[in-house]
Amino acid sequence: MNDEPEKIARSESTLAEQVGAKAARKLKVRRNPAPGLWFGLGMMGIIGWSVAVPTLLGAALGLWLDAHHPGAHSWTLALLIAGLTLGCFTAWHWVAKEDRALRKEHEDIDA
Repeated sequence: MNDEPEKIARSESTLAEQVGAKAARKLKVRRNPAPGLWFGLGMMGIIGWSVAVPTLLGAALGLWLDAHHPGAHSWTLALLIAGLTLGCFTAWHWVAKEDRALRKEHEDIDA
């Protein structure tokens, strides 16, 4: 029978800790709101440009090389593919970095 007041006190303190933790998470979320629609559209634009610019630069350099130094193989095609590969790698790297940052932020909010 002496254990009952201790159990009640422990459950009340546990409840208070849970409520406090939940309130703290809500305050963190209010201070750092989730990115909106414009953020998503901006991210799509950045990803698009990070792929398009190296691809077009590679194609332009390839056209110039083909015009000034013709050969058996097409510089345009080779540098277009190289630019596309570089652009895709850059976009992938940037998206992975943003994903890590968002996951870390969510972990900090949940903690």
